[in-house]
Amino acid sequence: MLRSMYAGISGMKGFQTKLDVIGNNIANVNTSGFKKGRVTFQDMMSQTTSGAQGPTETRGGTNPAQVGLGSQLGSIDNIHTQGFRQTTNNPLDLALEGDGMFVLQDEDTTYFTRAGNFYLDDEDRIVNPDGHFLLGVDNQPIQIPSTARSFNIEENGTVNIVNEEGNPEDVGQIALASFSNPSGLEKAGSNLFLASQNAEYTGSVVPGTNGTGSIVSGSLEMSNVDLSEEFTEMITAQRGFQANTRIITTSDEILQELVNLKR
Repeated sequence: MLRSMYAGISGMKGFQTKLDVIGNNIANVNTSGFKKGRVTFQDMMSQTTSGAQGPTETRGGTNPAQVGLGSQLGSIDNIHTQGFRQTTNNPLDLALEGDGMFVLQDEDTTYFTRAGNFYLDDEDRIVNPDGHFLLGVDNQPIQIPSTARSFNIEENGTVNIVNEEGNPEDVGQIALASFSNPSGLEKAGSNLFLASQNAEYTGSVVPGTNGTGSIVSGSLEMSNVDLSEEFTEMITAQRGFQANTRIITTSDEILQELVNLKR
């Protein structure tokens, strides 16, 4: 009897976590470079009332009899699928077409991001909205001289300018980080990710190599959240939560009947 109550409580906790993740996905439906989350569940260890028995010469075998004790959180995954591309015509808005992440530096901390809305600081270095430097293949910040008449960024990350004499000049090449398991990265807020023990950063590469994608200047990669999918999952989680509360209510009614037997 009490087992059903505990199973219902575990189900409520799990679906509450699922609703939390869905709410975060919907809140970031318009966040540049955001990668949605997904919740998976696992069943808890079952209580065995009778074990399995093998067949003999006189009778057949029997299967184990087990009572489940509820569910538990299996994982909260980051889904790194491609988000849709929004054209902005801003040359410092960079979208990634394919795998890989931009590499950012802040003092001694290295960050990674898919959000490509960059700006120029007072010293003409390319930075993100938080002031973190965008690194090149030489692990140095990309800098566009203020004397440049114009600039453009190619698909392979090369930053070309027209200097004050009117001659073309190469001032650097944007680097990308490649991860075999991007889901192992840790979210650090502000559209940033940190390397972890299950997604180790081994160095940056040239865009288009080592499985990385290309850079599209003048565009932004938006969130990969699908509202129709999130609403469907939200309805499923809501109904699951309600069903588990019903289990607790029904178990309580049965306990009440047992108490009333003495009256």
